[in-house]
Amino acid sequence: MRGLVGGFDNNDGVTDSAAHSDGDSAAARKARGAFFTPVEITRYLTRWAVRSTDDRVFEPSAGDAAFLLAATERLQHLGASAPRVDGVEIHAASAAAARRRVAEAGGTAQIRTADFFDVAPRPEYTAVIGNPPYIRYQDFRGQVRAQSRRAALQAGVALSGLASSWAAFTVHSALFLRPGGRMALVLPAELLSVNYAAAVRKFLFDRFAHVELVMFDEQVFPEAEADIVLLLADGFDQGPSGHAVIHRAHNAVSLTSELVQRNWSPRDPADKWVSGLIGNGPVDALHALHTAGRFAHLELWGDTTLGMVTGNNGFFALSPDRVRELGLRRSDLLPLSPPGSAHLRGLTLTADQLGQLGEQGKSTQLFRPAGRLSAAAQRYLDAGHAAGVHLAYKCRVRTPWYLVPLVAPADLLLTCMNADTPRLVTNRVKAHHLNSVHGVYLRDGLANLGRDLLPLAALNSVTLLHAEMTGRSYGGGILKIEPREADRWLVPAPELIVERAPQLRAVRRRTASLLRNGQLLDAVYLVDDALGLSDLESIRTARHSLATRRAVRSRRAR
Repeated sequence: MRGLVGGFDNNDGVTDSAAHSDGDSAAARKARGAFFTPVEITRYLTRWAVRSTDDRVFEPSAGDAAFLLAATERLQHLGASAPRVDGVEIHAASAAAARRRVAEAGGTAQIRTADFFDVAPRPEYTAVIGNPPYIRYQDFRGQVRAQSRRAALQAGVALSGLASSWAAFTVHSALFLRPGGRMALVLPAELLSVNYAAAVRKFLFDRFAHVELVMFDEQVFPEAEADIVLLLADGFDQGPSGHAVIHRAHNAVSLTSELVQRNWSPRDPADKWVSGLIGNGPVDALHALHTAGRFAHLELWGDTTLGMVTGNNGFFALSPDRVRELGLRRSDLLPLSPPGSAHLRGLTLTADQLGQLGEQGKSTQLFRPAGRLSAAAQRYLDAGHAAGVHLAYKCRVRTPWYLVPLVAPADLLLTCMNADTPRLVTNRVKAHHLNSVHGVYLRDGLANLGRDLLPLAALNSVTLLHAEMTGRSYGGGILKIEPREADRWLVPAPELIVERAPQLRAVRRRTASLLRNGQLLDAVYLVDDALGLSDLESIRTARHSLATRRAVRSRRAR
């Protein structure tokens, strides 16, 4: 097997042991992005894409032929006596099984055993259907990644080095369509929200006359730890499309019923498509507030950066009790916001709060000896060396291995993994921070105002909604926001905060109390009033819809 760009195992009714008696293990299938596609999805996509006996059908990741079988049955239903379907599959045993299964169903499958990116596109098909492989960028590298990016460039799509396998696969698949052809694919929900997919989103709107998306409330592939959408793109090379049709489905079974749908027109097809879930009303309201200068991107306030990477938090992040036990000196240590962000749910991180966290056993000290090593520091380093701490990648590539590269204490700390919403916290104690949170470094002229009031003012309904649209949903219903995404996050503009400063200061104490008691939305509504925001019903409803969708998918996945 050359590389890791194989197809999904689209098994329709065959048990795992039967389908993979050749020794193809679950681990091997997962490595090449192979997960079983529910039969309801294969039939739904095939019914939409295959419309006449003259249709030529192509599956770029054939697996065990679930989509090709569905296409064979569809063509037979339409009147074809001996339908032919074509495909590509990197895994030889799966390709052989696919040919056999299609033949048993009364059709012929021409399946080429190859890496899909080795196959030059032939624009001769009316329907491309399937479930492209999903391999995260960390595991999708080397020659295979380079080849996939070259394939996408043939269509004029430049993908970043962070792109997962499905992105290039989608673009390359479209090039097999004849003009007017249709493409029906199962794709990760990353299509809607990640930055690297911007070029794919634009490609779909530019090249197809009609784009439809089916979004699910429940996870369809919980074992893949990834949400999905169904892409239905019609009229290849007859674009651009002026809008998309958004369908909402509860789960795969509900695809058999009538789906709720709406037309949606993105302001820029390259922008994130999460707004398609809530309609244009709330999106227009956000745009109006931004255009009016009431809200601004966080990057106007300052730079958002990643935190420090120690290489071994258990060794370098220490509790006060552990410091005393080791006999370390103050010069061996720096104040540290403990790993994680559970303690950053209020408005500030103060010296008193950091002390209380230390008393609770949290790691509030960073081991980073300065100058000549004390005897205690040397003993600790010797113990770490004996335990192999110095062999961790981040340790062994720096000299000396025990000096963690410092990131200056940030003005504000930004929680990046959140069950509810990202929080900005004023770093009054000037603690260093690890990569479990981001640091915001405020610009000259805005530092005092930002430290004083931005964390409070950011707790408003507009900013909460935009966090759902800017960030991305991860396993467990967590909302993650990366520095580049945080740069585009809408928060109150400096002018608005200056204007409403007296009202904000008046509610600070009450807001902090509500946050301590876990009453986030009560705190948000209080800040809304302090900022003078009104007509927020659609914005609050939209935020509730997106946040609830995250939570529901999380519960269903357990």
